[in-house]
Amino acid sequence: MNTAGDAITNGMADSTSTKTFIVDRVRKRLLDQGVDVSAANIVCALRDEGIVLDENTLPHIVKRVHDELVGAGPLENFLHATNVSDVLVTSDGHVWVDTGSGLENKGQLFSDSAHIRRVASRLASRVGRRLDDASPFVDARLPDGTRLHGVIEPIATDGACLSLRIPHRGGFTLEQLAQTQTVDEPCLRLLRRIIASRSSFLVTGATGSGKTTVLGALLGAVSPRERIVIVEDTAELQPQHPHVVRMQSRPANIEGAGRVTMRDLVRQSLRMRPDRIVVGEVRGAEVMDLLTALNTGHRGGCGTIHANSPMDAMKRIEALGLTAGVPRDATHALISAAIDIVVHIDRLPSGHRVVSDVHEVRDEQGLCVTSALYGRGGPVEDLS
Repeated sequence: MNTAGDAITNGMADSTSTKTFIVDRVRKRLLDQGVDVSAANIVCALRDEGIVLDENTLPHIVKRVHDELVGAGPLENFLHATNVSDVLVTSDGHVWVDTGSGLENKGQLFSDSAHIRRVASRLASRVGRRLDDASPFVDARLPDGTRLHGVIEPIATDGACLSLRIPHRGGFTLEQLAQTQTVDEPCLRLLRRIIASRSSFLVTGATGSGKTTVLGALLGAVSPRERIVIVEDTAELQPQHPHVVRMQSRPANIEGAGRVTMRDLVRQSLRMRPDRIVVGEVRGAEVMDLLTALNTGHRGGCGTIHANSPMDAMKRIEALGLTAGVPRDATHALISAAIDIVVHIDRLPSGHRVVSDVHEVRDEQGLCVTSALYGRGGPVEDLS
């Protein structure tokens, strides 16, 4: 029995240095033998390396080795947890997890930046994406719906970093959001009225505030007789609705060909007989296509946009319009005719997400402003 085997048998199976030693030895032996990474082959490789484990430790170590070689390594268990929304890995190897109450440090689960880079590159390769010196960052959706973002040296100054956004399996309904106190009863009634009236709306908030979750719940309340066409940069929306068409943009391949932009998809959606057009996240020139679409009879459309408040959303759209070459007054004219409501999400210091404000959009001397219909402290208007 070698040093690694002694350490594991003596209760140090979770030691990062010990695990790294085992993984490196087993990886090399499996590659030399040209065999697949199965449990049986891992057990054989451990035995051939002289690493002897008791019957209680062996299954645990086999799983850890398998996760390191073909899975998400130390992150594998978090990806399958039902209460985890975000997993973040910093360059020093520490893993931070959000289970709904803010980020918690789970300790240093990676040995070094190279270890993080290996796992991130393997996850990217699952969906045909690259993460290497020629392409030092990646933003992709894994087969299970998890959103992957990774960045490595030299872009990441201190070393590789990894971020995973894990969708709620099956999505939430408005009733479930009410049960978790994301929305209160007056807000719930107002949101149902917005959906039933086919008002066009934007969901705003900061990164990680829950915009996609709330939007998915609102779409789940749409009449089953309506056809929803969703356009996203990274597919995340999973509304519980019987008639949904989902499209996702695509980056160019290695040769620089095959790119499909959000603007391309918004234009395609107009030809698909939509009752509602949804842009999962408005972040660029596609905002003009969305506003134009909502001005051609496609009422009830919606999307999300990063903004600190409902009023800031108007300024953000104005800025995006300018980047698309659309003058300020023309952008505000489009907003006025296209967007009726802004639903704003806040993440509280406790980590809990809430619908904090619902505003209507109105025109004041050619510029769009918002006024409150609802505030978290209670309804601004009589909603009965």
